[in-house]
Amino acid sequence: MAAFSHRWDLSPKEAFALQRKLAAQVERRPRLGPVRRVAGIDVSVRNDTARAAVVVLDFEGLAPVDYATATRPVTFPYVPGLLAFREGPVVLDALERLDAPPDLLIFDGQGLAHPRRLGIASHIGLLVDLPAIGCAKSRLCGRHEEPAQEPGSHTPLLDQGEIVGAALRTRRGVKPVYVSIGHRVDLATSVEYVLACCRGYRLPETTRWAHRVAGGDVPPIHSQQPTLFDS
Repeated sequence: MAAFSHRWDLSPKEAFALQRKLAAQVERRPRLGPVRRVAGIDVSVRNDTARAAVVVLDFEGLAPVDYATATRPVTFPYVPGLLAFREGPVVLDALERLDAPPDLLIFDGQGLAHPRRLGIASHIGLLVDLPAIGCAKSRLCGRHEEPAQEPGSHTPLLDQGEIVGAALRTRRGVKPVYVSIGHRVDLATSVEYVLACCRGYRLPETTRWAHRVAGGDVPPIHSQQPTLFDS
């Protein structure tokens, strides 16, 4: 599925430099067709092994239609801001195993809301050339005013004078999520799709399904198993 690739066995210094180079290639304007299938992506790491899950949902009803998992040993050190170098290769493995290709990717991670404007949503979205959105549970950079309690309320996330994302309230009484452009979308579109994927919980259904599968609630195989989709 990858449109292009690069080496992953880089030093942190080399990885920082590559992020700056790739960030210039991220498309910040919408370039997406009809969204019929949306995928949630999450990675869990246990005992130095990364397990990626990609769960594809029918966008209209948010019902799962396909999923894939992959595992790899973790070979890149934990360095803040370099999450894609730890998790990117195994995410690409899982994406390659899908039977039902998604029209939009929603990552449990950052897009442009990143010190070098290339979080994992932007990085992988660029590599596979698919529209992608970052929807993170916590803030990596920037500052924002607290959004109103009404679901759908959001405020700009600002970093060094640039709007890099939005703090979005998806449910009354819970902390906001941090939405940012991944690739081939703009911020308004990103907020719109995240809200459309929420069903009364803080996190969108894409993230909830991907987190469940990445955590091992289903067997680590590529399949359309009733045990996943009928639960």
